[in-house]
Amino acid sequence: MTVATTHYQELKRYAILNENVQNASVEFDIENLKPTYRLLLGIPGKSNAFAISKKLGIKKEIIDRAKTLMDKNDVEFEELLKQIYDDKINIESTKQQIEKNLNQVELLRKNLERDDSKLKQQERDIIDKAKTEARDILLDAKDEATKIINEMRQIENESENIDKLNDLRNTLNTSIKNKSIEEKVENFAVNPIPIDLIKIGQKVYITNLEQNGIIVSNINKSKEVQIQIGTIKTKVNIKYLELPRNIKNDLTKTEIKSNPRVSKTKTANSEINLIGLTVDEALPLVDKFIDDCFLAKLQTARIVHGKGTGKLRQAIQSHLKNNKRIKSYRTGTYGEGEMGVTIIELT
Repeated sequence: MTVATTHYQELKRYAILNENVQNASVEFDIENLKPTYRLLLGIPGKSNAFAISKKLGIKKEIIDRAKTLMDKNDVEFEELLKQIYDDKINIESTKQQIEKNLNQVELLRKNLERDDSKLKQQERDIIDKAKTEARDILLDAKDEATKIINEMRQIENESENIDKLNDLRNTLNTSIKNKSIEEKVENFAVNPIPIDLIKIGQKVYITNLEQNGIIVSNINKSKEVQIQIGTIKTKVNIKYLELPRNIKNDLTKTEIKSNPRVSKTKTANSEINLIGLTVDEALPLVDKFIDDCFLAKLQTARIVHGKGTGKLRQAIQSHLKNNKRIKSYRTGTYGEGEMGVTIIELT
């Protein structure tokens, strides 16, 4: 291998045209008139004589006169070398800036991954803690429900039994409402139930309660439906609903046998007027009305809901299908109120 230094343009051209020979040069800082000691491979050195002369204060006329004495081809070649050299410097500078930016981006990416990992772990910790608290609350609610149900079974055949039953039922509903864990755990449904299946009578699995239940109301403005879990009714947001699962202690399969000794000595009203109420407001009143009629040993009763759009009538009649105390129901005939009334027959 031969390393040669030269100012001859012919040798520089030869190196450009011959693949076995390579040009190289050492960078020179014109501004400071100092070498940088950077070796530039592939770029022939250019003459800095005129630039250095100008920096040293030699008159412009002398420099211009010297340029006119140079061979035209040499001048053009020097200009070409200068352009190549400047382009090379710009490319190197841009490359360094790009590498710097890439390093910064990589550092940011690693920081974001680390922060994301921390946030996910914190989220898991919060959810696990909330689930534990939620299960404790649910167990307390179940214990209280069991206690109240046992009291209901022990009520003897007394005239005030109906009031006691209603008080116990209200206590149970209030207890479950107060112990609602919907806001404790954001345990949303992984496979949410299709919206067209969310209707009265549909059996569902409630993810944040970990229980199966039956929908007993239509969706309200808050995207909630009322769910019956065993003997308990509670409102649940539809984001927690999935199709039913096979689980242990499925409360929807548990029936509480009514005490045959319990009877109602009071006179129950055989008609209820629900005109003007929404579906969500009317259905709980229908349940209580049916309970009262059943305990009063009424055979038939009237539910007045009005004609209107028919939405309330349809919801009530659909709701009646799931009530075991209803033997049959029908729309009123001529003289009974027709489409504005539903006649129920109790078991």
